[in-house]
Amino acid sequence: MSDFSSRSAADAGEQRQVAAAFSPLYQQIKALLVQSLERGEWKPGEAIPSEIELAARFQVSQGTVRKAVDELAAEHLLMRRQGKGTFVSTHHEARVRFRFLRLAPIEGEPQPAESRILDCKRMRANAEMARSLELKAGDPIVAIRRLLSFSGVPTVVDDIFLPGVLFKGLTAELLGGYVGPLYGFFETEFGISMVRAEEKLRAVAADPEISVLLKVDAGTPLLRAERISYTYANRPVELRIGHYVTDGYYYRNSLN
Repeated sequence: MSDFSSRSAADAGEQRQVAAAFSPLYQQIKALLVQSLERGEWKPGEAIPSEIELAARFQVSQGTVRKAVDELAAEHLLMRRQGKGTFVSTHHEARVRFRFLRLAPIEGEPQPAESRILDCKRMRANAEMARSLELKAGDPIVAIRRLLSFSGVPTVVDDIFLPGVLFKGLTAELLGGYVGPLYGFFETEFGISMVRAEEKLRAVAADPEISVLLKVDAGTPLLRAERISYTYANRPVELRIGHYVTDGYYYRNSLN
């Protein structure tokens, strides 16, 4: 490493230390809890230590711990259960899973989605994929194409791109043998928890390939949603491009 690079790395480290020193104490405890989640000290679905135990561990007041835990619960990284304690959020819990399923019927109650894996292959990341996933162009990725149907009607085509290093051994056969939420599968089989996402939406016309899968005419208006999902420490681990038929649906969102 060059002297300049060494100085830059040292300067960045010093800046982080200064920022931590001036951040509120509960924010520092929150950051330490996130580090423990990232390391896998507590697995999805598992209980974390009590506030009293965490206060003793970090040598702070119980109120400071409570404030840190409250923020993590508000961000859906943790879940409080009355009378039982605080647990690491898991995509096997419906209330977490449906945060990421944004399509809702205009009328009636939401129906379970029927998922069919159309393709799963390894390829090299192009410039857009590499930029989104913070990889280098040409790095290995896993590309999945999935069709979601509701009540037998094809509604969503998802093209999902994952870092190959994190998802070694992921195959169409492995996906096809799993029943449940895809993010729950990633969590259980690969230890990757999707904790937040950023999306961009725009209207597009169905191209011939997508129109065949969704059983609509080429040129039909569709909603295109591009999502980047992150695990702990704001690490991007999924690029997803979905094409949605919205004749009987709307795309819901919550603004906090």
